[in-house]
Amino acid sequence: MSTQTPRPGDNPGDKNAETFVTPSGGVQDAAATHDAPGPQDGADAAGDKPDLSTTRLKGRPQGGGHGPMGGMGMPTEKAMDFTGSLKRFAGYLRVERLAVVVITVLSILSVTLAVLGPKLLGNGTNVIFAGVIGSQMPADVTKAQAVENLRANGQGTQADMLAAMDVVPGQGIDFAALRTILLLVLAIYVGSFLFGWIQGRVTTSVVQRTVRRLRAEVEAKLGRLPLSYFDRQKKGEVLSRVTNDIDNVAQTLQQTLSQLVTSVLTVVGVLAMMFWISPLLAVIALVTVPLSVLVTALIAKRSQPQFIKQWAATGRLNAHVEEMYTGHALVKVYGHQQTAVDTFETENAELYEASFKAQFISGIIQPAMGFVANLNYVIVAVVGGLRVASGTLSLGDVQAFIQYSRQFTQPITQIASMMNLLQSGVASAERVFELLDAEEQSPDPSPAAVVTDVQGRVAFEDVSFRYVPDRPLIDDLSIVAEPGQTVAIVGPTGAGKTTLVNLIMRFYEVDGGRITLDGVDVRTMSRDGLRSNIGMVLQDTWLFKGTIEENLRYGVPDGVEVSEEQFLEATRATHVDPFVRTLPDGYATVIDDEGSGVSAGEKQLLTIARAFLADPAILILDEATSSVDTRTEVLVQQAMNALRAGRTSFVIAHRLSTIRDADVILVMEDGAIVEMGNHEVLIEKGGAYARLYESQFAAAAVEEAVEGEMTR
Repeated sequence: MSTQTPRPGDNPGDKNAETFVTPSGGVQDAAATHDAPGPQDGADAAGDKPDLSTTRLKGRPQGGGHGPMGGMGMPTEKAMDFTGSLKRFAGYLRVERLAVVVITVLSILSVTLAVLGPKLLGNGTNVIFAGVIGSQMPADVTKAQAVENLRANGQGTQADMLAAMDVVPGQGIDFAALRTILLLVLAIYVGSFLFGWIQGRVTTSVVQRTVRRLRAEVEAKLGRLPLSYFDRQKKGEVLSRVTNDIDNVAQTLQQTLSQLVTSVLTVVGVLAMMFWISPLLAVIALVTVPLSVLVTALIAKRSQPQFIKQWAATGRLNAHVEEMYTGHALVKVYGHQQTAVDTFETENAELYEASFKAQFISGIIQPAMGFVANLNYVIVAVVGGLRVASGTLSLGDVQAFIQYSRQFTQPITQIASMMNLLQSGVASAERVFELLDAEEQSPDPSPAAVVTDVQGRVAFEDVSFRYVPDRPLIDDLSIVAEPGQTVAIVGPTGAGKTTLVNLIMRFYEVDGGRITLDGVDVRTMSRDGLRSNIGMVLQDTWLFKGTIEENLRYGVPDGVEVSEEQFLEATRATHVDPFVRTLPDGYATVIDDEGSGVSAGEKQLLTIARAFLADPAILILDEATSSVDTRTEVLVQQAMNALRAGRTSFVIAHRLSTIRDADVILVMEDGAIVEMGNHEVLIEKGGAYARLYESQFAAAAVEEAVEGEMTR
């Protein structure tokens, strides 16, 4: 193994365990749990970073992240591009063109039948009214004679009204005609209901398929985002976009797609019938439409910024709750319960205020539209009554027109009230679009290089890397790890140890030089292809909800069969088998994502066994034995020594006693390798490694002496 000492950087990215176990605000990739993604606000020249969770507990504003792209993806309070976002939102329905056409046709049929109902009922009213008037007239008088008699007696208004009616003197209500009309109306309304019901079913299917595609797109996007994006985002904020905002989009799409089409068609159909019955009354009814539009526009203009604030506040509150729940033990240990509660109260109050304003202001739309509708109703009733009295309209037509005026204002009111939901939905959609538009990691090359029969030779050739352009971390680093070697990386916190292995995994891309695997530049390989050859065990364990066996087999590549004998061999070698046998259901025991039911050390053993079971060519162990007791640590170290045979291993360690048998030990300071050699050679040099080792040995001796005094 060879090395060229690089120029020391200014900003190491390593992060110690004590800092990281505090409640974290970012979604961390497994590989970056000990290495900060980049310098944060307030970082000094040495790269030390403030404890993010601690500063948040002290009431630091929650509106943005840290670093050069702090706050990326966070909603802002400026007016959003409502029209553009709405068009993009509607664009997700292009795949469902045929279904949307079917929905439109069904809506037209349903609305057409519903619109015909009042006119037919008006005819029924005319039949009843004509029968009542006819039964009160002498049978030996014709209609024309009755009209002339009224005019002769100076009752011209009554004469005009009678002339416009289909009255037969002496004849009562024509029940046969009335029955036919009522049965026809019943059939029409039943048909309208059936078409509307089918339209609702189709709409629901379209909406759910559309939202499923949106969720799949978001899920795929999360897989293409670079680690730096999650490092700068709060976990609760990302989860809020993926869950709350998408659910709100689904609700908006469901209600607007079903109601908006029906409401618009109803307005058109009712307006046509109103002009057919009486152009004058139709024009009077239309006078209130500009007033309705003006009222809606004024209210919507004031409510839209409040909806943006509402969903932004929702994301911040979710992020705070997630942080406090994840780190509730530490919150209690450090006595920050009240601070956490105070922060929650502040965020909750902001959400309450924004939600109240948004809902209250937008909620004014419906009562305002109701007032306009009632005003229209009064005008139509008065003018219609005068038209009936003059004989220009029949009573049934006025009745039908009044019903149409109600039907006309009701869908307009619905459309106006839907602006409330639409504004909220588009605000959520824009937050989802911000995530979808976030800058992605560079795509894998096509075709990607494939390394077969991996030997495990890893070489850094003049590698340079920095999280921020003007803050160098690693410069001109050249090292070679030969196949089968165990390379230990040690150094103080912030030295860049985990950054080194993150570059191997391509969680970050190098800025200069290259890293090769068996002579092949890793950037020419697909990320999946590269990482399938690497096993990783971190200090912070990760388990998912499922059985212990499912968790252990998680790292086994698809298509690779692991026999029961191989499975048990790995679990016995890592000392997992003994404690699993003591559990009631053995390997079928179900654990959750928090690893409930097993201790911290047992969880660590499970993750070690998982990596060994994957049988990778390269092992990366990042302080993997930190949660294991001293006795188990010795056993695990023995197992590691056996299982590392034939594999290239990178071991990051703070406890130097765990890497004494490493083939090569790299000592890093400020992103540079300052010493290299095995344990004995480095101790003899009396340099940085010797000082680290002596400080740990002295600390252990003092601790042992104190324990001895306490036991006396």
